[in-house]
Amino acid sequence: MNQVDYLRISLIDRCNFRCQYCMPEGTELDYIFKQNLLTDEELLTLITEVFIPVGFTRFRLTGGEPLLRPQVVELVRNIASLPETQDMSMTTNGFLLAPIAQSLYDAGLKRINISLDSLDADTFDLIIGNRGRGRWQAVWEGIQAAYQVGFNPLKLNVVVIPGVNDSEILDLAALTIDKQWHVRFIEFMPIGNGDLFSDRGWISSEELRQRIRNRWGLTESQVRGNGPADIFQIPGAKGTLGFISQMSECFCDRCNRMRLSADGWLRPCLLNETGQIDLKGALNGGVSTAELRQQIKHLLTIKPEINFKQRDSGNSTGIYTRTMSQIGG
Repeated sequence: MNQVDYLRISLIDRCNFRCQYCMPEGTELDYIFKQNLLTDEELLTLITEVFIPVGFTRFRLTGGEPLLRPQVVELVRNIASLPETQDMSMTTNGFLLAPIAQSLYDAGLKRINISLDSLDADTFDLIIGNRGRGRWQAVWEGIQAAYQVGFNPLKLNVVVIPGVNDSEILDLAALTIDKQWHVRFIEFMPIGNGDLFSDRGWISSEELRQRIRNRWGLTESQVRGNGPADIFQIPGAKGTLGFISQMSECFCDRCNRMRLSADGWLRPCLLNETGQIDLKGALNGGVSTAELRQQIKHLLTIKPEINFKQRDSGNSTGIYTRTMSQIGG
């Protein structure tokens, strides 16, 4: 079991996209009321007085869409400036990124993951929902801005949906040849997407790798990431290809992270909430940070026994009804 030192922090559960694999058309969400979100002060208290003392040194800001969080640049600066912070990163859909990429970088954000599920604007619009028409260009400009600013590594996340965007695998992989970009293919998961997963199923990472091998060849990369991706490289390419294979190749034994939701729930697993702790409620209820540290230490001891494939989804289809934005990224 890896040392668990990586905290994914959801800043907000709202998103300006409505992606099929997270919030399909017709899904009604109960968003967290503003007053129930962790405040900046509460979040910084938890990081400095609870998480860092028990060994967390790497932080990733997620959502929903984290760039919707007010004063997000200042929050990045406050976390990045802590002497114990060894790594500060963010996952975003990139739509709001271009105007503030430089400010985020200057504030101490050095790594960024941007969702790019298609290079075709129409397919992109289909995936993110019809109300997002015309947004591909803004995302592409966000990617270019991040590249120009100097984010390294610059990672592009692709959720592969059979029959929707899997025909673009080679085009997306080719982005890594001439630029030091890192494309990560993520197996489609049964999270909050209703009938879509049941209808479409998923394509294994090995099948994707074979398609790329047939075109260019593929070698294991010497580059290693912070997460569960298996890293490969097209021979001679400047960037890398990552494959996140949570459906075909369980990697729970390599998991090094926990998740903090926007309303302050600490969860040990993406889909298994065994042992979750309401940290915001505890803080507001007068529980000391020393006691919270003890609770988290206990959760860390049982984390090796928690496997997302053993979760109870609450229905016969195996579809996990909470969306990714509600889980916390």
